[in-house]
Amino acid sequence: METAGALNAQHILLAVAIILAVGSVLGFVAKRLRVPDIVLFLIAGIILGPQVAGVLDIPAASTLSWAIIIFTASYILFDGGAELELKILGKMWISLAIIVTIGVLITAFITGFAAQWILGIPVMVALLMGAAMAATDPATLVPVFRQVHVRDRVAQFVVSESGFNDATGAVITFVFLGIVLGGAAGAGHISVGGAVIDLVKDAGIGIGVGLVIGWLGSLFVAHYRFGILVEYLPLLTLIAVIGGYIAATALGGSGFMAAFVAGIVMGNMHYFRFEMEREEKERFQEFVGTTSLIARMFIFILLGSQVKLGLIAEYWWQGLAVVAVFMFIARPVTVFLCALPDRGARWRFRELLFISWCRETGVIPGAMASILVASGAPYADVLAAIIFMAILITIILQATTAKWVAGRLGLLVDDAAQKTG
Repeated sequence: METAGALNAQHILLAVAIILAVGSVLGFVAKRLRVPDIVLFLIAGIILGPQVAGVLDIPAASTLSWAIIIFTASYILFDGGAELELKILGKMWISLAIIVTIGVLITAFITGFAAQWILGIPVMVALLMGAAMAATDPATLVPVFRQVHVRDRVAQFVVSESGFNDATGAVITFVFLGIVLGGAAGAGHISVGGAVIDLVKDAGIGIGVGLVIGWLGSLFVAHYRFGILVEYLPLLTLIAVIGGYIAATALGGSGFMAAFVAGIVMGNMHYFRFEMEREEKERFQEFVGTTSLIARMFIFILLGSQVKLGLIAEYWWQGLAVVAVFMFIARPVTVFLCALPDRGARWRFRELLFISWCRETGVIPGAMASILVASGAPYADVLAAIIFMAILITIILQATTAKWVAGRLGLLVDDAAQKTG
């Protein structure tokens, strides 16, 4: 006779098998159709979830759900960091620094106050949703710019922003979540000084831990004397993500920021005088890319299975209104306010228009939505439903029209042409 533990283990293994099987097929289909795979993962999650087929049922508050969310979100951030090129960032660092810090707050506040007015929810709860939605998605944008060839500095800026603001968006969301769960939602006010201190502390500790973890990882795989773990490079990336997250959170910082910064360091280890053989670099990129794909399968199929379709049907027009403000007001205001002061970057109006259009919402907002539900935040199901709408709408509308918009703005370049800006 099987014990309850054995039956539970079988249930978990079956869920994992279903996600991997369905995700693999849909990943292949998405590649052939040239559409973002996370859209298909989300739809599959809805179909497989308890409200439709009932094949996949992992409660948002369960330990398994939390483990999947934390690891997959951390690894995707690691992948986003590893994709960045530090040499490009140096040419536009002022614009980038402003948009991934102040810009995230601008987006969160504009979206949040609009949601408070449209939905009639407490202002701090609305700001929590704005913070959760504020990050863009490197997991979507990187494949988009592999297919849509625009000026190099524009593509690198958008991809770099998406990687950095994923981490800052996660940090800001947790700051607001702490305020809401601590009772500030009922009071309707926020201690600005305390929130800023929390934000700086969380981000600072996360950055510090990420630098250390990334440097140590690079040392043990690429140093001419100490690179003793080069054969275990794929395993080391897993250790860096998990170890960085655990160490940062244990010290009171952001585990997500630590994973992201560790990815930046290991993806640009040559700047720290660590060099790998070409074959090892390719193996590193291949493993990180494959693991990131698996992470997207798990997090988005899981998120889709936890969406409350009844709430989307109930709040559909309010959700559309919030997403419209998010896309057509919050994003352009954020881009122009943050980029125009950087005279050295010499941004052109049409470049900023294109950047305003490229703000696909995806992995980290999806993870934040699941965390809001799992943590029991007020109105969490409503917030998650609207975040889910934002993910679907921005990815379907913006990712599929990026090439057309770039062409209309004169930003497309030929594959063989040198990308200039």
